[in-house]
Amino acid sequence: MSAPPPRAPMSIPKQSGHRGRPPRTTRRELEVIAMKLFAEHGFDEVTVERIAAEAGVSERTFFRYFPSKAEVLWHQFDNEVADLRAAFAAVPSEEPMMAAVRRIVVAANRYRAEDIPELRTRMRLVSGVPALSAGAGAHYDAWEHAVGEFAASRLGAGAGDLIPLAIGRTTLAAARAAFDAWLERGDTDLTVYLDRALRALERGFAPEQPSAPRLGSTTEGV
Repeated sequence: MSAPPPRAPMSIPKQSGHRGRPPRTTRRELEVIAMKLFAEHGFDEVTVERIAAEAGVSERTFFRYFPSKAEVLWHQFDNEVADLRAAFAAVPSEEPMMAAVRRIVVAANRYRAEDIPELRTRMRLVSGVPALSAGAGAHYDAWEHAVGEFAASRLGAGAGDLIPLAIGRTTLAAARAAFDAWLERGDTDLTVYLDRALRALERGFAPEQPSAPRLGSTTEGV
């Protein structure tokens, strides 16, 4: 799977100075404005009215794009679920199942350097605001179902059978652990954490074996 389309930097679009929908108001512009307000003032302190006013649009226009202010934080995540489904549908039959899961999940989470601050803000809000944490279940369920359905297709099983369910849920758990570790440490790229966690899952969490010497190499004389 190729990386998702580049996300626009988290800057505030120029406003027209009047209410009513400007010609170029988009879902992404509203998302950027809302995220900036959340980062500066806190999720609970920012109302839909304030987001709409900052964007120069009506609250009705905001609700055309998002059913609630909480859904602003899940828009990109839900797009990722759609990307996962499309990528799983294109996996070559010869590629091992868990190797394909790792490859696709890692590819779906490649971000440009300028997008990282927004990603960190989004993750901190989702994990730190009780109302957002409580509403995360439906979104996480959709993500794990995308993985589980792919596993079911490979195993000739039903999507609700035990093993596909286990694969979907353990993959989600490993990915969330990678996100949490990256959010806390941030010492390297997010995909490094994801790849490491999913490789460990792929081998059943057995200790990683040292790389075999390349052909033609020798240890003589060391």
